[in-house]
Amino acid sequence: MIVTTPHKPSPELLEYASKLSAELGGRFVPRKQESLTGLRLRYGDERLLVADDRGLRYYEESDNPLYFHPSMAYVRVKRLRRGERDPLIDLSGCKPGDHVLDCTAGLGSDAIVFSYAVGPEGRVTALESEPVLFAVVREGLRSYETMHSDVNEAFRRIEMQHADHRSWLASQPDKSVDIVYFDPMFRQPMHDSSAIGPLRGLANREPLDPESVRHAARVARKSVVLKEHKDSGEFERLGFERRHANKIAYGVITPL
Repeated sequence: MIVTTPHKPSPELLEYASKLSAELGGRFVPRKQESLTGLRLRYGDERLLVADDRGLRYYEESDNPLYFHPSMAYVRVKRLRRGERDPLIDLSGCKPGDHVLDCTAGLGSDAIVFSYAVGPEGRVTALESEPVLFAVVREGLRSYETMHSDVNEAFRRIEMQHADHRSWLASQPDKSVDIVYFDPMFRQPMHDSSAIGPLRGLANREPLDPESVRHAARVARKSVVLKEHKDSGEFERLGFERRHANKIAYGVITPL
């Protein structure tokens, strides 16, 4: 993977991109006046990560980059700010001060909603197993600015961890978090999306396994929640009670 910058980077940005390249095992290439297409051709690598003042943009065999944006999470948080309800928050039993473990962070959308809901006294730990996706989201949560300071603070409070949820859950003590959340990539996409398309090439596509669910039920105090396509058979396969069905469905396990 090539890691580069805009054409006229600051010294700080050059140093940042170099460190990021070392972290991800990439090849740091100063941009100079080269186009992104030219870099790909010169080094024979379609994977390209651009570090600039807007954050990280990742390209893979496409001119459509993957980048961090809160998207619908911001809309959902603004509804919470107005006192409206969110189905995920209601179904999970999430309250201010809770500790939520998001096992499949992806672009961080649901972690953002949880972080706002648990508030400054709460905690959200978000796991992402894929290193580039982890870096893009981690850096986005650190730097993205909205017009609402309380929303920005919710971004900053999320603790991103580069980890696989299987080993993470197995290592955790009983009843050590309030809510464990899973949102595996849909294996039956609801529709084509330019926003989700680049993510599909990076995300871990392995199905959720029963052992992870058993550990989640051991670790959670309040609930284990699974988000899936409304026609998914994963709820039955993994022992979740289907609670809400529209285009998206949720399954819930209430620990004993």
